[in-house]
Amino acid sequence: MSKQLGQEYEQRAETFLQKQGIKIIARNFYCKGGELDLVGLDQACLVFIEVKYRQNPRFGHPTEFVSAQKQQRLYHCAQNFLLKHPKFQSLTMRFDVLSFLSSQPQPDWTKNAFGGW
Repeated sequence: MSKQLGQEYEQRAETFLQKQGIKIIARNFYCKGGELDLVGLDQACLVFIEVKYRQNPRFGHPTEFVSAQKQQRLYHCAQNFLLKHPKFQSLTMRFDVLSFLSSQPQPDWTKNAFGGW
């Protein structure tokens, strides 16, 4: 996926989440070994959001592409985010996946997509 297309879907994800009451506090948080697409607040819960897009589901739903290895990178980045922003350390946390298929008008939102926190 091109960087431009990725940014477009991350913007669509942000707009969708804001309409659902999520306050986005960080975009494209980079750390050594990975990136958090979006970080938001869902009331008193800190949410790390992975955005996935697939034009065609023939090879699997976009959510399926968040492998165990990808989850480990997301955990690592979340830990780095918390080190840089300690004021959020006391909040409940979760990892969500927002996935887009070109054939669907709305994204699929998988809350608490994987555990381990």
